[in-house]
Amino acid sequence: MTSPARTDRPAPAPPAAPVVGFDLDMTLVDSSEGIAATLRATLAEAGVHVTAADVWPYAGMPLELIVAGLVPGASPERVAGLAARYRELYPSLGVPGVRAYPGAAAALAAPAAHGGRSVVVSAKHTPNVHRVLACAGLDGAVRPEDVAGDLFAEQKGVRLAEAGATAYVGDHPGDVRAARAAGAVAVGVTTGAHDAAALRGAGADVVLDGLEGFPAWLAAHAADLAGAAAGAAGRREGTAPGSR
Repeated sequence: MTSPARTDRPAPAPPAAPVVGFDLDMTLVDSSEGIAATLRATLAEAGVHVTAADVWPYAGMPLELIVAGLVPGASPERVAGLAARYRELYPSLGVPGVRAYPGAAAALAAPAAHGGRSVVVSAKHTPNVHRVLACAGLDGAVRPEDVAGDLFAEQKGVRLAEAGATAYVGDHPGDVRAARAAGAVAVGVTTGAHDAAALRGAGADVVLDGLEGFPAWLAAHAADLAGAAAGAAGRREGTAPGSR
């Protein structure tokens, strides 16, 4: 009786350099005024009147969920129509008002200093992600192919895993879920509608007040990755055939 063929494969080497994903709205940029203005204009056309305060609790959520929350009882078809109209209006009403948060440019640039790279993964419509990054002066810090939109929570996690992300930075509990789904470190920032307690309660590994403190945290993260990679390489060399 022949023995079954072995299918054991060596575990993949741990990443030696950081690949960091960033959410966009309320993480890299303050887009709250533009989002509120576009939603108010969109819904006013449909006879629904909301305020910026009405919109704020929905910050960071997918557009269709925001519309459904602001227009209770709306049919899926109406929600889809309003979302489409919002996307038509956003480039002129929403994009010009965005501003990068303090430390955003440095945070996006920081992984490259450790041999890694940044990716941006957002719930915002992909063309508008590119428009916002350009308007905020952040587009030069991330490759166009490393920008993805129209994703939320675990869907973001799939894209992050494909990119090999070692950490994901966001302001929403859904961003924590994204990091968990990708097997990445969940870094929360309190620049959005959710405070530190809410982010920790969702499972964030670390919570920062803003992006100014991110490069220092990343330095420690990069050192941990490099140490783990070196240790794994040493173990492989130590157990290689003929090494005893």
